[in-house]
Amino acid sequence: MDNTIHKYLAEIGRRGGRKSRRSLDPETARAMVRVREARRAFREFHATCFWSYRKDLVIGPADVEWVAETLKKNGDMRAWRMAGRLCR
Repeated sequence: MDNTIHKYLAEIGRRGGRKSRRSLDPETARAMVRVREARRAFREFHATCFWSYRKDLVIGPADVEWVAETLKKNGDMRAWRMAGRLCR
């Protein structure tokens, strides 16, 4: 690749990365990660743990504890591990 093009693309990427970054306090960032993990767990374990709920159920911050408890109550060892990650 031409050195000029390489420098141009590197500058665009650097500038875009600077502008797109958000500053979140650690507590908010952790909460966002917990919700994302709860949504992933709901999808992954839907057939075994959440079969009586709609597949398109929206999981929000208030539902994280419910997802963890349901994983523990109805799941296997993998579900227990996922619930443990949600409870941290």
